[in-house]
Amino acid sequence: MSNVPACLNATNEDIQLLLSAQAHLGAQNVDSHMLSYVFKRREDGVHLINPVKTWEKLILAARVLAAIENPNDVCVISSRSFGQRAVLKFGTHTGAQAIAGRFTPGNFTNYITRQFKEPRIIIVADPHADAQAIKEASYVNIPVIAFCNTDSPLEHVDIAIPINNSGKHAIGLGFWLLAREVLRLRGTLARDEAWNVMVDMFFYRDPEEVEKDLEAAGEKAAEGGAWESAEGAEGAAAAGAGNWESAEGADWDPENAAPAADWAAEGAANSGWTA
Repeated sequence: MSNVPACLNATNEDIQLLLSAQAHLGAQNVDSHMLSYVFKRREDGVHLINPVKTWEKLILAARVLAAIENPNDVCVISSRSFGQRAVLKFGTHTGAQAIAGRFTPGNFTNYITRQFKEPRIIIVADPHADAQAIKEASYVNIPVIAFCNTDSPLEHVDIAIPINNSGKHAIGLGFWLLAREVLRLRGTLARDEAWNVMVDMFFYRDPEEVEKDLEAAGEKAAEGGAWESAEGAEGAAAAGAGNWESAEGADWDPENAAPAADWAAEGAANSGWTA
């Protein structure tokens, strides 16, 4: 990247993460304003996004967010299910306000509403799904950062981050990289230090898959408890057998046994018979 310190350049690991999450796969349609971010078009019609352009815009957005003194003045929005977990995690780790789910009209314009907010900047996961938030932000002059696919409209979008916002792994990775870079620029996280938050925490999880995982964990725990109870019963039985053996050994031990009486001598003395 030009005009930035070398420490802000993308590493091979960062580019590999973008490629493995399929963040470079765009749509078959392309907006005229997104042509500069497209690397080429495949034979099947899918446009490929240049991952270097994605990283440059991520760094630009992170520098803008790090310049805001109060992290609570940042509002991150996602009405699509794929990005809801990502925005919640982003808000948790950076201190931003998160709106996951339906965006209530009037959040930025109607001060009478209970959920009225006055952020200094907003981040949206999809300009198509979050069009209402972008429209209201334009009414009150709030800058907009958006994760945009090749067919996303850029109207009222100030910073467009080209990425595959239709994939749950790609959008989760985008928010994870943005949160990590914001923390690094704030000085909370050292640049040579690995972030202890896994990128999997930002990925969307299907509720059915979560239920299956919980059921499998419960079955494993039940099996483990049954095995432990069986082992405890076997141990108790072995301990009881050991007690019986020790008791038997004590009864038949000649040292501990009482001295045997001379029954023949006693009989002869008591009978009164003499030779």
